[in-house]
Amino acid sequence: MTDNLQQLIQNYFKLGSLSDLPTGLFIDGKFCAGSTAEQMESFDPGLAQAFASFSCATEEDVNRAVESSEKAYRTVWRKTLPAERSRLLNRAAALLRQNSDLLSVTETIDSGKTLAEAQGDINSSARLLEYYAGAADKLEGETFPLGPDYLSFSLHEPVGVTAHIIPWNYPTSTMIRGIAPALAAGCTAVVKPAETTPFTALLIAGIFKQAGFPDGVLNIINGTGANAGAPLVSHPKVRHVTFTGSVDTGINVMKAAANNVASVTLELGGKSPVIALSDCDIDAAAEGTLWAIFSNAGQICSAGSRLIVERTIHTKLLEKLVEKTKNLTLGHGLRNPSIGAINSEMHLKKVDDFLIDAKKRGITVAHGGNKTHDPETGKGWFFEPTILDQLTPDDRLIQQEIFGPVLSVQVVDSADEALELANGTNFGLAAGIYTRDISKALRLARDIDAGQLYVNEYFAGGVEVPFGGNKLSGFGREKGLEALRSYCRVKAVTARI
Repeated sequence: MTDNLQQLIQNYFKLGSLSDLPTGLFIDGKFCAGSTAEQMESFDPGLAQAFASFSCATEEDVNRAVESSEKAYRTVWRKTLPAERSRLLNRAAALLRQNSDLLSVTETIDSGKTLAEAQGDINSSARLLEYYAGAADKLEGETFPLGPDYLSFSLHEPVGVTAHIIPWNYPTSTMIRGIAPALAAGCTAVVKPAETTPFTALLIAGIFKQAGFPDGVLNIINGTGANAGAPLVSHPKVRHVTFTGSVDTGINVMKAAANNVASVTLELGGKSPVIALSDCDIDAAAEGTLWAIFSNAGQICSAGSRLIVERTIHTKLLEKLVEKTKNLTLGHGLRNPSIGAINSEMHLKKVDDFLIDAKKRGITVAHGGNKTHDPETGKGWFFEPTILDQLTPDDRLIQQEIFGPVLSVQVVDSADEALELANGTNFGLAAGIYTRDISKALRLARDIDAGQLYVNEYFAGGVEVPFGGNKLSGFGREKGLEALRSYCRVKAVTARI
């Protein structure tokens, strides 16, 4: 831990706030107040108390932000040489790393996650910027063989102004994974952070300004979904919307974008399975499942929230998993426990309601199952890491996304039955497979309906690997070179010569 990081943490616990946080909107290259005096409070989930307030955007502010981005796109950014866009993205990545202490502490306080998780998010965000900096000057078209009398080729052009609706569970990395390929392609971006986690987006706006991005290339509008998000996704000058969040909201976003025939990328919910076959390394499967569901307190769209285990190893694997779960610690994220807080009081109630109902119905609770508090302070919004055993395929704990530290266990007698259960929900975001038989693993990977498959390591991959879902988990892909397609339109040029 650096001296600066330690000082930031000490000051926060002493004062209950962070100094010099930007609290306004960021429009046209500067921080500014909203068109009204309305403010919202941001809460530290680890203490269940407010630590700062911020301006709320209105439709008027959204219009200003979109107009700013449209002007920057039309007059400056799409004309900027790809090599220059690359240089600026690399500069932003370097500044992100230089400011990682402040960003990590801010994300921990704003979201409730652990400091280690926040630091990982900042590092991966810097890597995303570097990756797309390297891609900016490699968006190449093709030539088409029409014969000696024609020259036919394609161009990749930026789509224009893009809107980015950011979730609260990964406020930094989800923002960067959207705007980095958009800016690399020559688009401009208007970002609406989640209502509970606005501050890293605002800090990053200042970093992009310092890096030298032209005014209007990146605009940030805080506020509610109704007053800021809805006007943004329905704005006629927005040509692409990237949304991460719930299925219901995603459907509404798609409907709003459809009125303007704007394209969308939707990364929605998940109920992803972890399959543990009888020949797997049980220790590896237990460790992988542990963090598949309990990372970020289970508040991950692609969390491995279902364990599908063959009956012959069910008891042994469950015992190991329960033992590991008992050793996890809860607490304020800045003290770096195993698991941090639930993001909001409202979401904590949603998770708890699932467990109240489960207990009433006699579901076997192998571990946890209760709301709790930081054992050091008695404060905060926390939920025990929870394991529910022997669930049936149609149970709501299998079919519905809980989005918390709750693992639902299903028992099967074969790999074929595991495949059937893996595909047995309306979601298709991710899946994990633990087996020593690579042929069996690859057959399952082929047949499971999901956007990404992990074999013998859950969350395997990196910024280079496309990410996105099937079915109700959405469509379109983020990360990797595939993400650039969302922000480009293809123009074909054919000349008779």
